Amino acid sequence: MGHAGRLLRWASGIMWVLGAGHLALATFLARDDVAGWAERGVWAAVPLLDGGPTVASLTNAVTFWAGPGSFSVPLILLGWLTWHLAGRGVAVPAGIGWALAAWCVVGGVLLVPSPYFAGAVAGLLVVAAARRPAGPGAPAGPGMPAQSGAAGSGRPVSGGRGAAQ
Repeated sequence: MGHAGRLLRWASGIMWVLGAGHLALATFLARDDVAGWAERGVWAAVPLLDGGPTVASLTNAVTFWAGPGSFSVPLILLGWLTWHLAGRGVAVPAGIGWALAAWCVVGGVLLVPSPYFAGAVAGLLVVAAARRPAGPGAPAGPGMPAQSGAAGSGRPVSGGRGAAQ
């Protein structure tokens, strides 16, 4: 695995830790509400229309949106996908990294202090990996052809499984 693959693996790890940590912490802090979902049955445990807002229904909704309805599950899935693509030697598009970094910077500014800024690091690692040359002697940078697949194009880059040898 090349340098770009290692950058993607680090980005994946950060995404996993942030997503799983957020989900675990939200579940721990609201364990009574989550246990209530199991007691009432999972179907419609967080109803949208519940006869008007009450403190209990709002707390229940906040628990859902702070836990399984939050960014945590998609972030875990994005981390898994990034890990998988890095293992196959496939570049992740730089736009994914820029979007993740921008989203995490805005979230970090709005919610201080928070670990959102670690997500920005993951996004920038994805960008850095996409900007790496695909192989020896391949030019770096967006829009420039690489030897065995353009970085950020989703095509195999040199050194990974399934890459053009």
